[in-house]
Amino acid sequence: MEYPSIAENLIYQRKRKGYTQEELAGKSKVTIRTIQRIEKGEVKPHLQTVKLLAAALAIEVEDLMILKKSQAETSQEKWLLLMHSAPVLGGILPLCNILFPLFLWLHKRKHNKVYDMHGRAIVNFQMTMSILFLLSFIALVTLEGYGFFLFIAVIPYTLTVILINIVTAVHSQKCYYPLSIPFLRTRKPSAFKKLGAIIISFCALFSSACHPEPSPNITRLDGSLITTDSLTSKIKQLIRDAGVHGLGVTVFENSHITYQKTFGYKDYKKQSLLSDSTNLYGASLSKAVFSVLVMKLVEEKVIDLDTPLETYLPKKIYEYQPLTRWHDDYSGLAQDTLYSKITARMCLSHTSGFPNWRWFEPDHQLRVKFEPGTRYSYSGEGFVYLQVVLEKVLGHSLEKLAQQKIFKPLGMNRSSYQWQEAFEGDYAAGHTTTGVLYPKDTDNEPRSGSTLETTVEDYSKFMEAVLQRKILTKESWAELFTPQIKLHSLKQFGPLSNTDTTLYQDLLLGYGLGWGLLNSPFGFGAFKEGHGDGFQHYSILFPEAGKGILIMTNSDNGESIFKELLSVAIRDVYTPWQWQNYIPYNHNFHSDKI
Repeated sequence: MEYPSIAENLIYQRKRKGYTQEELAGKSKVTIRTIQRIEKGEVKPHLQTVKLLAAALAIEVEDLMILKKSQAETSQEKWLLLMHSAPVLGGILPLCNILFPLFLWLHKRKHNKVYDMHGRAIVNFQMTMSILFLLSFIALVTLEGYGFFLFIAVIPYTLTVILINIVTAVHSQKCYYPLSIPFLRTRKPSAFKKLGAIIISFCALFSSACHPEPSPNITRLDGSLITTDSLTSKIKQLIRDAGVHGLGVTVFENSHITYQKTFGYKDYKKQSLLSDSTNLYGASLSKAVFSVLVMKLVEEKVIDLDTPLETYLPKKIYEYQPLTRWHDDYSGLAQDTLYSKITARMCLSHTSGFPNWRWFEPDHQLRVKFEPGTRYSYSGEGFVYLQVVLEKVLGHSLEKLAQQKIFKPLGMNRSSYQWQEAFEGDYAAGHTTTGVLYPKDTDNEPRSGSTLETTVEDYSKFMEAVLQRKILTKESWAELFTPQIKLHSLKQFGPLSNTDTTLYQDLLLGYGLGWGLLNSPFGFGAFKEGHGDGFQHYSILFPEAGKGILIMTNSDNGESIFKELLSVAIRDVYTPWQWQNYIPYNHNFHSDKI
């Protein structure tokens, strides 16, 4: 028999349909004699004859007229080899291990049942392994030990199964992909639904690949880990135990924000929730922003850090008519012989000699209390003096300068040195220790040392920019964080600020330009706090480690959790909490050594 394949197929298909040769001849219009000769293998039928027979039998032409064995095997082997190898070729790009075989399956599935079966198996396996790989990555960062072994086992297992199937598919036209989820089934009625499910799965996987979820772990300064869930749980416990009414926390790793969350209320009485876009009074966080603004103006040659500020003005500072209610009134300096020595560096490093605020003086008069540049004494007045000089030199307000050079470039859209009507819809009220609301002060005139209105989100952007050395040159950042004076006082404020101690000498506690500085095993730390009625904040960055934290509260109980929160969140055990007077809510005063 010269052409046994056609003969055997015709006999098989005819008997399968239950036709006699006569019945098939009647249906196909092919003579009985021709059908008999084809079934005996005596002739090679014309293509048209095969088509007539296939139509009568309601089958495909290919089911009768098969290629010669060598050609069929060669063609099928090539396609199966390509289909089973495609995931390896596509593994270079995200999700192409799925997309390449999916395309081949869609293209070939109607040509041959073998292609359809193999294609489904390949796509199902690759989708399953992609999901398993994603889960193993999550396990890697959440489970110690086992997570690592699971992660490194997925890829070798996948490659092994692929290689085995390449060999078996080519030699025996069989395949076996264990652990596969049957995303693609053979039921035709639901094919449309399954195609939609595949597309959705692709989108989810692609989204996960391109926009991975933030790591559920925070790597602290000492290399130890804490999960974000554990940190959140601890914060909730702290604010509950200490009675903190509202709190925002941002943690920085690798010079980027990795954790940002708000807790509690912007208005405890109304039970209105605090959010990261709620405006909070920033208090002395104002000074950190202003110091960066000043260094930008130094870069632009507007002023020099070491030139006495008075020399930039055409007349004495006390000769100017005040334009504000009080902060630019320097008439009290007419008889002062020291203020003319004050420079921008002295103002930013709190060595100007001015008091913190003039209203702390018995007569509420501003004066220079010691030789400028000789010692540290925290002074908001020093910052305001520098602000007033800059405004007169440039003819622009502090608010305009800050918006142009800091807030707008960093996208701090809800930050300002003065109250804005836009803040009315979402702002935080300050709370006393017992939860009584302080009246909201909305008529402050812009002051560089104290009137910043901002949000957790906005101020986090600012701190992230500091870590990433934006806005300024690297030389300016280095200048900003260079110690200007060492600190030896027992406390930062109050009577003990005039008492020296050696308690903090290992920290090399000092002050730079607008920021406090300390030393740690992980490089220097730059900190800035904020304190006002009902608002207590703290921030510290470790630029060399790329880490830091921002804590903002609208509660007079806020500072009582700073010590523990700093330790838990980033293992900051270096912030001088006693010097800052951050007394923990559960502190045992009998254990004090000082």
